[in-house]
Amino acid sequence: MTTHTQEINTREFERAWMEKAIKLATNSATSGGGPFGALIAKDGEVIATGNNQVTATLDPTAHAEVSAIRAACKKLGTFSLEGYTLITSCEPCPMCLSSALWARVDRLVFSADRHDAAVGGFDDRKFYDLFDKKPQSMWPMSVEQLDLPNRTAPFDAWLAKPDRIDY
Repeated sequence: MTTHTQEINTREFERAWMEKAIKLATNSATSGGGPFGALIAKDGEVIATGNNQVTATLDPTAHAEVSAIRAACKKLGTFSLEGYTLITSCEPCPMCLSSALWARVDRLVFSADRHDAAVGGFDDRKFYDLFDKKPQSMWPMSVEQLDLPNRTAPFDAWLAKPDRIDY
C-alpha cells in the first residue's frame, strides 16, 4: 500500500471515528454526562471510548479523553498508548492534553475548539493560557483539528437540556 493510499485510509478512519466521538458526546449530554466524547484507535480499530462523567461521578478528572485513555490502557494492559490516536469531539483541556502526553499518544485529533466549548458554557481559556507558552510544533505529538459541520451538536444538546448541571 502506498503512503498516499495509507493517508487517504487514515483520513477516512479519522472522519468516521470523529463522527463516533461526536455521537458519544451528544449522547452523553442528553443522558447525565457532559457534552464530550473521545476514543482511542489504531490500525482502523477503535480500542476504547469514553465520555464526560464529571457530574455523574463527582470526579473532576472524569473527562472524556481521560476516561478513554484509562479504558484503553486497562484493555491493553499497558500505561503507554504509543502508536495510538486519540480522537476527541472537542479540543482537549490542558488536563486532558497532559494526560495524552503522559500516555504517549502519537496523534490527537479534535473537532470543536475551545471557542465552541466556551459558547457551550465550558470556558477553560484561563487554563489554556497557562499552556500556550510553548508552540505546538515543539510538542512530542501531533495535534490537529478536524472541522466537521456537526462539531457543536454536543453543546447544542447540552444547552437544550433543562436539568443540566453547569460546571
